[in-house]
Amino acid sequence: MLVAIIQIINILLNVIWWIIIIQAILSWLIAFNVINTYNDFVRNVLYALDKITAPIYRPIRRIMPDLGALDLSPLVVLLAIYILQQVILPQIYYSVA
Repeated sequence: MLVAIIQIINILLNVIWWIIIIQAILSWLIAFNVINTYNDFVRNVLYALDKITAPIYRPIRRIMPDLGALDLSPLVVLLAIYILQQVILPQIYYSVA
């Protein structure tokens, strides 16, 4: 039972990883005027991604110093996800299995 829960957590972490990557790429494309936010589809996708990631970024943004236009909270979240997937979850998995 615990092995199934660990696998579900790993899948959810992979989904969050890709959501953050997609959001970062879209923000770069908007910053360099490759796509614009006047398009309804782009605006809706950005809104949905922001609603998904804002609760994840909020605690990190409170702790980290303000660096102006540079937001490192996605990088911190990706690093935390990597540590969870590569260090913590395998230890739990091998102790249970």
